[in-house]
Amino acid sequence: MAPPPKVLMVAEKPSIALSIATALSRSQMSTRRSSTDVHEFDGSFLGFRAHYRVTSVIGHIFSVDFPQTYQDWTLTDPLDLFQAPIVKNEANPKAHICRHLNQEARGCGYLVLWLDCDREGENICFEVIECTGFDVNDTRRKVFRARFSSVTEKDILRAMDNLVEPNKDEALSVDARQEIDLKVGVAFTRFQTNYFQGKYGNLDSRVISYGPCQTPTLGFCVQRYLQISTFKPEKFWSLRPYILQSGYELQLEWERQKLFDLDAATMFQNLVMEDGIVEVTDVSEKQEVKSRPPGLNTVNLLKVASSALGLGPQTAMQIAERLYTRGFISYPRTESTAYPSSFDFKGTLGALTTNPTWGNYVRTLLADGYHKPRVGTDAGDHPPITPMLSATEGMLDTDSWRLYEYVCQHFIGTLSPDCKYLRTKVEFSTGGESFHSVGYRVLAKGFTHIMPWLGINEKNIPQFTQGEKIEVATVELYEGSTTPPDYLSESELISLMEKNGIGTDASIPVHINNICERNFVKVQAGRKLVPTALGITLIRGYQCIDPDLCLPDIRSFIEQQINLVAKGQADHTSVVQHVLLQFRQKFSYFVKQIDNMDALFEAQFSPVADSGRALSKCGKCLRYMKYISSQPSRLYCTTCEEVYYLPQKGAIKLYKELTCPLDNFELLICSMPGPEGKSFPLCPYCYNSPPFEGITTLFGAAKTGGSTKFGKGAGMPCFLCPHPTCQHSMMAQGVCACPECSGTLVLDPISAPKWRLHCNTCNCLVFLPQGAHRISTTRDKCPDCNSTIIEVDFNKKTTPLEDGATLYTGCILCDEFLHSLLEMKHGKSFFRRLSSRGRGRGAGRGGHRGRGRGAGKYVDPKMSFRDF
Repeated sequence: MAPPPKVLMVAEKPSIALSIATALSRSQMSTRRSSTDVHEFDGSFLGFRAHYRVTSVIGHIFSVDFPQTYQDWTLTDPLDLFQAPIVKNEANPKAHICRHLNQEARGCGYLVLWLDCDREGENICFEVIECTGFDVNDTRRKVFRARFSSVTEKDILRAMDNLVEPNKDEALSVDARQEIDLKVGVAFTRFQTNYFQGKYGNLDSRVISYGPCQTPTLGFCVQRYLQISTFKPEKFWSLRPYILQSGYELQLEWERQKLFDLDAATMFQNLVMEDGIVEVTDVSEKQEVKSRPPGLNTVNLLKVASSALGLGPQTAMQIAERLYTRGFISYPRTESTAYPSSFDFKGTLGALTTNPTWGNYVRTLLADGYHKPRVGTDAGDHPPITPMLSATEGMLDTDSWRLYEYVCQHFIGTLSPDCKYLRTKVEFSTGGESFHSVGYRVLAKGFTHIMPWLGINEKNIPQFTQGEKIEVATVELYEGSTTPPDYLSESELISLMEKNGIGTDASIPVHINNICERNFVKVQAGRKLVPTALGITLIRGYQCIDPDLCLPDIRSFIEQQINLVAKGQADHTSVVQHVLLQFRQKFSYFVKQIDNMDALFEAQFSPVADSGRALSKCGKCLRYMKYISSQPSRLYCTTCEEVYYLPQKGAIKLYKELTCPLDNFELLICSMPGPEGKSFPLCPYCYNSPPFEGITTLFGAAKTGGSTKFGKGAGMPCFLCPHPTCQHSMMAQGVCACPECSGTLVLDPISAPKWRLHCNTCNCLVFLPQGAHRISTTRDKCPDCNSTIIEVDFNKKTTPLEDGATLYTGCILCDEFLHSLLEMKHGKSFFRRLSSRGRGRGAGRGGHRGRGRGAGKYVDPKMSFRDF
């Protein structure tokens, strides 16, 4: 009998893959470990028996970048980037997702894609298709797309019954946006960063970046700042008559509201005071309705999270993602506020009836009959954000609960009755002037019962009859001043971005986060966004050269073009070429006019030669270079006029006046923050100009816009340097392989008296014998595991060696005594119990062959750290 056909299913995250497999197999599945877990089971597929493999990716498999030949900032003209080729590299090469998918797809006749149902998810669909070797046009190996909005069993089963084809046009629209943003952003960013960071010392930003979305976002914040800074307050005056009615003092509101002329206001005050009597000219009552809200989309969720919950957009989206992957809410990225006609409101409400917080209200709502939500906007993507499972406060962390609570309250509110209230308006006349007073009385709370912050504030006013005359008690002439608008809040900024087509529901939080991280704005109390001097200067510079660069119009145009690609109405390549041609022309003009922006920088920031303090000697001129600690931290040689970038975190100091044997620059020590932070030496010149070709590729330094994780340039500290003769390199200070990753454990040269090894790639730490006078590496290698032999000079008073000896030499892996003195943190334990083979084979050198402390711990000397 032939084996059943195999079906490969791929989700966007491991947790979603688990939910899918659990629902389809009814928990009858086996799971095996791989790059991401693979769940296997037998079941029915399209009417026949099949064997399922369910696994996942971890977001995008590939990232877009320039080829290696375009990565060097100094050798590549930014203008060339607009016509440069692009390559797609594996986004997380250590995860080996592409290889994993290729292996799992072998022998499979069907591929079902369970990626998030938005354009980004559609783009990942075709990344998965490429990795698995499937083809959408191949009739023998078919590809299907599952469309779902939540990971509940019901939604998963419905999606399986309604499989569709993946949408190539939407995937291409994402490719178009990625290429445009990469080329435009990197070209401007490289030029600006190189031009200004070499001239000014107190910019306080690692990268002076530009982005077609990021910069208009900053522009909104600066525009509000300029409105505030140029605001001139004006005095105004307003009449406030008071009357007594039924023992209640009531202030009347002036129809004119306020006047900016004191003499005129005083004249009206005298007229009212001379009359002294107000007459009730009209009394009206009207029942009014405050409508329940429409469905909740991403933008409104982000606005509420910022304004009411104090959560930044990036944080709010991360929390919403976690709630979604755990099955508590539906997909949190949606532009729609309208529910589909087939939506099961009764079933969704029913899941909330047992909730201790709002269960009673929901049961009453179901018993009395819920109301269908208001007609909203159907963007054709996902239904509004909806609770899918009932959760209690104890099941979630504080912020997750607050966001989940709001989603539930909003959903329940959409199905609740409208709020009804009675509005009473009484109009008065005195001295020829008109006044009024308005009262509010709630008749039915409706949805504001579950969303009380939207409730009507009741205001009781006395009873009046038309024609009634009342004596004026007093007439106040109130004096006030106009006030400037406040700084933009995140909530207001999100509204402006949505209105002007800047970003998408998924990318809006990213753009706001970017302008904060780049030190263009600061988030202050109340989630207000206050632009920094750098942010203000940048926008003013764009405005004086080419305002289009910071206005939302050009991004809106790009989004319109990309939407045409997504709808299949425009060619992907043509749109990209058209947009890039426009920006290339703008870039050329910007470069020619950069002196206009530089004049603004010169007025705001200090020249680099006037910044910093003398720290270390230049290897070229042997004169002291200045250390500039503000972001980006760097050294500047005033004689050679050269800038050398340094690690952007940690304290920098001179390393014992030692010099690099390769270039004669004085070495520095960088101590990372935290009680267990790494300390490592670095040569400023080698750090910026690695002495080996391909060093960035060799050590996988991640680039962002042409800048590595260590800073601008390749960023190679000594613990990564493979130079065979330099005493400070990895070859000299490296001890053995890291048990956690493919890195090397390197001796921390200044960690005394708490000596330790740290991995040059991950956060693994190994503490060596504590309190030793000195620990150093030797040129010898262990014959059993090839690790570097270390030499320990114990303190005379605390030495653990027999007969008061202090010097001990051995291998930390194979020497039982040394190994017993180790302590590991932030990594898997590599200690093993003493086996029946007895003690370690190498007892070390230096006159001590006893068991030492903790000799019960043992590691097989033939094993390296890689084996654990």
